[in-house]
Amino acid sequence: MASVNIIVFGARRLLLFISSLVVSSALVFSLLRLLPGDLAQAKLGIQATPEALANLRHEMGLDKSLVAQYWTWLSHALRGDLGISYLSGANITSEIAQKATVTVPLVIMASILAVLISIPLGMYAALRYRNMDGVATSAMSQFGIAIPTFWTGLLISTLFAVVWQVLPAGGFPEAGWSEPGNAFKSMALPVFTLALGQGAVLMRFARSATIDTLQQDYFRTARATGLTKVQALRKHGVRNALIPVISVLGMQMATLIVEAIIVENVFALPGIGQMLLQDVNNRDLLKVQGIIAVTTSIVFFVSFLVDLVLGFLDPRVRQSS
Repeated sequence: MASVNIIVFGARRLLLFISSLVVSSALVFSLLRLLPGDLAQAKLGIQATPEALANLRHEMGLDKSLVAQYWTWLSHALRGDLGISYLSGANITSEIAQKATVTVPLVIMASILAVLISIPLGMYAALRYRNMDGVATSAMSQFGIAIPTFWTGLLISTLFAVVWQVLPAGGFPEAGWSEPGNAFKSMALPVFTLALGQGAVLMRFARSATIDTLQQDYFRTARATGLTKVQALRKHGVRNALIPVISVLGMQMATLIVEAIIVENVFALPGIGQMLLQDVNNRDLLKVQGIIAVTTSIVFFVSFLVDLVLGFLDPRVRQSS
């Protein structure tokens, strides 16, 4: 019976994932068309003749209805073809894949570091929440949440790159990850900056979830058998305390990607975020559309995986769906 419930739960979440992708792609496509300006005009310049503009719009398919344009783009996108940039002539899928070699490791390493920092500190703050060190640890997380990401990046860059001169202030090696030493050095400060904000949020939830676990009857029973708080938490409470943290980690993925855009521009990393801002300024509509579609799909996919993990760990999630 439990396995049937898990399969049904997974099928429902998969259906929700697919429908969310379709709806979000339609919204992105429609909203970008509301932006002012003419792509053909931007490419040919203000001196272009009406005939030249009309011919270019026809070549781009801009003279078709929005529904026809959307269906053409979606059918190609489902095959992994996001089109050719109208302004640069570059293959959009290839450019995103190339920039993702910077952005994806940045987000993954920052998420791992945030989890490794936040969960132990959050549990420690919960175990010591009536003591000064626990209060100080909790206040530290509030401080991390309050500081803007770009300001944190500038501060960290100033300390480590300018004052102490132990790490590069920005940039990324032209050879990429074929020079792993230089690549990791270039990623160190951006990863740390991104992890601080993410870790501060996760730490608050880890602390709250752990305090709630400490007040449960099963935890008191474990303590009555002679186990210390740490032993009882490690043996009986870690799984329950991690469930809210995993849920928040999935929801934070969208915020993490947005902050990655900020971090990439602070540290001059040639990733998807920096490319997105440049393409928005250039009004490369098709390329912006492809970047947003890819990042949105990643967010929904991570949320889908988090839902599956939560459904496996917590039967209440399966029953409520």
